[in-house]
Amino acid sequence: MIRIGIDAMGGDYAPENVILGVIDAYSHIGSDTKIFLIGDQEKITEVCRHYGLDSGNFVVIHASQTLGMGEHPVSAYLHKSDSSVSVGFNKLVEGEIDAFASAGNTGAMLTGSVMTLKTLPGLLRPCISAQIPLADGKNMLILDVGLNTDTKPAMLYQFAILGSIYAKTMMGIENPRVALLNIGTESKKGTVSAQEAYRLMSNTSEFNFVGNMEANVMFSGGIADVLVTDGFVGNVCLKQAEGMYEMISRLGVRHPFFGRFNYEYYGGTPVLGVTAPVIIGHGASTPLAIRNMILEAEKAVKNQLVDKLKNAMLCQ
Repeated sequence: MIRIGIDAMGGDYAPENVILGVIDAYSHIGSDTKIFLIGDQEKITEVCRHYGLDSGNFVVIHASQTLGMGEHPVSAYLHKSDSSVSVGFNKLVEGEIDAFASAGNTGAMLTGSVMTLKTLPGLLRPCISAQIPLADGKNMLILDVGLNTDTKPAMLYQFAILGSIYAKTMMGIENPRVALLNIGTESKKGTVSAQEAYRLMSNTSEFNFVGNMEANVMFSGGIADVLVTDGFVGNVCLKQAEGMYEMISRLGVRHPFFGRFNYEYYGGTPVLGVTAPVIIGHGASTPLAIRNMILEAEKAVKNQLVDKLKNAMLCQ
């Protein structure tokens, strides 16, 4: 059985959107997958009653506290021990659930990932990743997109390993092409850190390194399946893509390519490099986004993503 824990109180429109997303997910997940709603049982029951749902259909783990979106992530996580986020991570560590997902306070989710779950042995730092659409119809994984704003070359090298394994395991790409985001394609371009990372990546057989990539071809396709960068630049790239989608939508432009920038279809951002599957959703997640976040978590457990990442780190 696969047990997916969902933060019922996480997100701008929780618990309503979360519960509706869970209902939708039940028609897409496997028969051996069970969803655990973690949050205020009374509020969950109220939403179920409003929509004519039987709250007995869910496995509810009561959590008396909620972490607000604007609260200081570390302080709130440490002092609200009975929040839905804290309880979710504790259940994950105790083995009562196999994966945990939330559209709530991103900082608190990252705090729980690092402080409660811990980093995989041999890994310098975990990271967060995101898929972005390409013009050729495929997706490219970019990492880090916000966890590590300052990185060393060895960290970028390990991100490439994590990204390559994710692309194989979750995206079905047999031999993922890994590129390093830079201001030029030449090996001596960019910062000292970027140049050293290029040297490390060029001399490895652990992944398929194809060289530097410039930002002007990032969405073109046909170049790489995984794009490695530090969390500062990666977050700027991700938010630029999100902003472009919002602007194009406001302008009334309708095109299948731009439609694929809609965060709802990706569900959430996986945290790579910690000891259990964790998915962080968008704060404004709709029921569709919640459903896809659950499916992402289920797939990570089914495909044994964390075990594969752990084995790769141990072999270094």
